[in-house]
Amino acid sequence: MSDLACTVKSQTPVCSERGLVKSNIFSPLTLPCGRAVDNRLVKVAMYEHLSDFSGGPPNTYHFALYSEWARHGWAMIITGNVQVDKHHLTLGRDMVIPSTLTDETLAPFKRLAQVIHGDAIVEDGNYSDNSRRTPGNVRPLAIMQISHTGRQSPTVIGGRSPFVPPKAPSSVRIGSVMQRGGEAKSSSSIRSTEEEPIKDGRTADDLFLRVLFQVPREMTIDDIRDVQRGFLKAAVAASKSGFDGIQLHCAHGYLLAQFMSPKTNLRQDQYSIHPSVNSLRMLRETVEAIRAMTPRDFVVGVKINSGDYVQAGEHPSAARIQVETNRVLDHTRTIAHWGMIDFIEVSGGDYESPDFMTSKQTSPRQAFFSRFSRAVIEHINRDPAPSNASPAPVILLTGGLLSPAHLQTALDAGHADLLGIGRGSITCPDLPVVLQERLTTNQIGYQFKEDTRPFTREPGSELKPPFRLPKVGLIGASFELAWYTVRMRGIAESHIRNDTRSGKSQSRSYPRSMGTTEAMLRMWIWVNRAEGWWFLAFVLMTISAVIALPTALIMSRQ
Repeated sequence: MSDLACTVKSQTPVCSERGLVKSNIFSPLTLPCGRAVDNRLVKVAMYEHLSDFSGGPPNTYHFALYSEWARHGWAMIITGNVQVDKHHLTLGRDMVIPSTLTDETLAPFKRLAQVIHGDAIVEDGNYSDNSRRTPGNVRPLAIMQISHTGRQSPTVIGGRSPFVPPKAPSSVRIGSVMQRGGEAKSSSSIRSTEEEPIKDGRTADDLFLRVLFQVPREMTIDDIRDVQRGFLKAAVAASKSGFDGIQLHCAHGYLLAQFMSPKTNLRQDQYSIHPSVNSLRMLRETVEAIRAMTPRDFVVGVKINSGDYVQAGEHPSAARIQVETNRVLDHTRTIAHWGMIDFIEVSGGDYESPDFMTSKQTSPRQAFFSRFSRAVIEHINRDPAPSNASPAPVILLTGGLLSPAHLQTALDAGHADLLGIGRGSITCPDLPVVLQERLTTNQIGYQFKEDTRPFTREPGSELKPPFRLPKVGLIGASFELAWYTVRMRGIAESHIRNDTRSGKSQSRSYPRSMGTTEAMLRMWIWVNRAEGWWFLAFVLMTISAVIALPTALIMSRQ
């Protein structure tokens, strides 16, 4: 058995013939940095859309929302993405790292860390110390996900003036790679084949993306250094605020992922895509800087994107999938061998093909994601690491884990060390409690791996737009995102109204009959307590510019 066979420490580990750790969902685990988690259940990052418009620190709504997750026994809670640059936002209401780190500017982040740890709660709209503890005395690890959107920062709501483009590794517009006859071609190829029919509604996609996203400006070396300093400042802010660690967002087509992808990185300098060491240089230098300025037991995680290794709209052959699998495994193996990473989360999709924003499991990119997630943990544990390396990072698997059987099977099969729950943490915030109840209320001999009952009823028809829209992936995904976003806000508002005294999960008291149209309106036409109602006028203007204009252009071309 290799030295890496059982580097994941647990009270009751069981090693398979392949040397992979197999354990119960509620068994503890120790990360390479020395921090321990009490079980394998992780509330992964979900965009909250709760900050002030144009970005800002966490507020009462964040504290209230995370109060709900904190009291139900999650081992690790990862925040939604916190932007390191206020001029590169996603949908306008992102949490943002302050420009200067002082006691005053860090105070909201300290409160958020205290809430996640269960040391503070929000009731009646007031923040106070918590006299109640989470079930089983579980104290969640508080992890701040830090991010830079790069080229995926939209016009107007992205935090810049209308004619200021976002920054990216190369000047490659979103949507410049499109499908022709099942293959992905560059924008230059597209211009030379205008007479060919466009399949799967890609013209509608392209028109929508052209209006919503600008052509990015290629970053200079000075720009790269500024962004790296931004990530470092964010990590230092997290550490000073009491967070247990950070997760670098290298997924979903954001900036760090853009440096690692051949479709977005056309550079010819030391940050080019070839050789492989160059494609990871941006990430490695960032991680090295963070490790040098944070405590040894500070958790550093990375979220990797399998979707960036298959072009948007591509239908890859088996041989192509194998080639890309080898490339992504080379990246993850290299990252693991740095000896600086505690966990790697595997994910998939970006704004060109937003699989990560929907619950569909049938696209070629989703199939690639499944194969990728199975292979990563095997290669990290099997491949010999340098003799001076730290223990291998653990793997956090996210997506498709809808029942106890899914969770236990993922552990038993060696596909994951940690189990990430995203949308399920919104529809069932007390999922750890639900699992514990099934253990205690079922007959002797009950096993998770045989329990295929879903944790809770997932929305189905509620997520379908009630009227015909152009076939644009991002539009459909946006409706689904809005539904879950409004659900999160409802949970927060329940805490603010102090509807939590019964101790029951707040998702169960929130109406499930909300349709996607209502969700979209409620997501955008909303004013938090810090904003005046005059702000609605600006929101409505933004909706008109961002949604109505591209939709009209698309319809006119059909």
